[in-house]
Amino acid sequence: MGQFLLKTLISALLIAGASELGKRSSVAGAVLVSLPLTSLLAMLWLWHDTRDPARLAAFSLDILWLVIPSLALFVVLAWLLRAGWNFWLSLAAAIAATLIAYAASLLALGRLK
Repeated sequence: MGQFLLKTLISALLIAGASELGKRSSVAGAVLVSLPLTSLLAMLWLWHDTRDPARLAAFSLDILWLVIPSLALFVVLAWLLRAGWNFWLSLAAAIAATLIAYAASLLALGRLK
């Protein structure tokens, strides 16, 4: 239980830090968020819990392939906001586009179950 709380605290601090940094500088906040910190933390936790190099290697490659469809969120959100759409509607549409991109990628990779 203590290990889970530590993982949660570290992860939450990174997210809150990026949000606060983004208030001061959108570029600085974006740099922090664009770093694969979440992936690194997840890989550290996975290694700590399993010590399984094959599982970690597969996890790493799965992340690589799924970063590509995740970019749809940022492209669609920026495009819709610049087109004058309401934030919440833009966000919902961007999330929907991202889910479609994920499904298409998983189908293409043969991993949709």
